[in-house]
Order: sequence, then C-alpha cells, then structure tokens
Amino acid sequence: MRPPGIPDLSGKVCLVAGASRGVGRGIARGLAEAGATVVVTARSSETGARTDQRAEALEDTAREVDLAGGRGHHYLCDHTREVEVDAMVHWLLRRFGRIDVAVSSVWGGNEGYDGVRYPDGAAWGTAFWRRGLAPLRHGLETGPLAGLLLARAVAPAMVSAKGGLLALVSFGTEDYLGDLFYDLAKSATNRLAFGMAAELAPYGITALALAPGLVRTERVIEAGMAGEAGESPLYAGRALAALAGDPEVGARAGRVLHVADLARDYGFTDEDGTRPERYRPGEG
Repeated sequence: MRPPGIPDLSGKVCLVAGASRGVGRGIARGLAEAGATVVVTARSSETGARTDQRAEALEDTAREVDLAGGRGHHYLCDHTREVEVDAMVHWLLRRFGRIDVAVSSVWGGNEGYDGVRYPDGAAWGTAFWRRGLAPLRHGLETGPLAGLLLARAVAPAMVSAKGGLLALVSFGTEDYLGDLFYDLAKSATNRLAFGMAAELAPYGITALALAPGLVRTERVIEAGMAGEAGESPLYAGRALAALAGDPEVGARAGRVLHVADLARDYGFTDEDGTRPERYRPGEG
C-alpha cells in the first residue's frame, strides 16, 4: 500500500536527473512509491567514474526504485554537457514515448567540501572578496545551467503532449543563505523556475522549484552533521510525487515550494512518520 498522501502514478514516466545520491535519489524513491516508471540519470556509475570519489552509484538508485514499487531505469549522463543531455532525452522518448515529469536535482556546488572547507580552502560563508570565482562558476554550471539544459531538452516533448511537470530542486531564498556563492546559485535556480513557468504555462506545463530543508544526505552524514539535518531525502521525494499527482498543480507554477508546507497540504510524512517543519536559516 502507498503511504498516506502519496498518489497513484502508475503509468507515468518520470525523469530524475542527478539521482545517484542525496535528494535526487530520495525523489526517485518517492516517485517509485507512487508506482511510476522512473528513469534516473547522473555521472556516477558502478561500472565507471564516480563523482567526487563518492561510493554511491546510479545503478543503486535504479534498484531502489524497483524495491520501492516503481520501475527503475538508469542512464549515464553528464548534465553539464548539452550533447549528452539531448542524447539521453532522445533515448528516453524512443523507449517510453513521453515524459510526464522531469526533475533536475543536479548540484555540484558541494563537491570536495569536507564539512569545514571547500577545495579552494574557503569555509562556508567566507567573504566573497576573499574567494576566487571558480567555485561560483562551478556552482552555476552544475545547478541552474544544468537545470536549463534539461528543461530545453524535455520541453518540446511536453509542449507536443500539452502537459507535464518540470521541477528544479533548489532552496528557499526568502532570507540570505549565509554564503554568497550558494545564495546566488539557488536564487538563479528559483528565478529560472519562475521564468520557465511563464513561458510554459500556455502549453499546459507546470514549472516550479522544490525547496527541501536541511537533508540527511550521504555527504551530510559522513561530515558528522546528521544531527543538524531534520529531513530524509525521501521527504522531498514524497513532496514531488504529491505534486505530480495533483490535477491542480498548475496553480503552483513558478513558485518556490517548501517540502514542509507541501507535507501539510497533501498529508504525507517523512520516512519515519514525522512531519518536519520548514527550515529557516538562523533559527535553531
């Protein structure tokens, strides 16, 4: 049986980019709980390179989709390369015929971060004038730009079908996030969702940004910061599944939607049965 608040998405074809670990893997699992066919993509494979020397691999996520009740498929893709993204979407359309839901959870801004320092030696919140711009370029390339490349590739199929849900995993930027490079990347992602929503709405397509709180990802746990993170990756996955199953989701287009708020609206919980409240920077 599906958990409370989770719709029936059997028959839906969903694409989750950046799904080898973290929130992307949680979203794939959430869609799987709803019975969807889930194509997961990323750069890390058990038969090839691993991003940032991480242990997690794309194939693991596909297997978790199967175990959670969905139908998992994987495709190795570097989402910063337009030609690879286009080839992946063409493959998906040839195999499944359509894309109902597309999610970009691609984010490389924390690569090399050990919980204290980034590869350039800077700590979280180091003044922007004391840092080089290479980390910012990387964050933009592996965040909002990757989301735009995915959206450009899937939009024609959704326009032809006159419907679809396009979601960008981001973070709430109502308040300053404490690090200019991170804040700028997430603000750009949120504005991208806003602009895409305006252009896609006439075709029946909903674009939006999904904002988890502090999530217990594999990287967070290894950095010894799990106690500070109040949400599992699956919490965001259940939020996305609820949105995908809502026939009135278009009313939320262009907005930054907080997972905790969606939990109250749709009635789902986190993996442990709790309903964590929205994270607000500077509190707690």
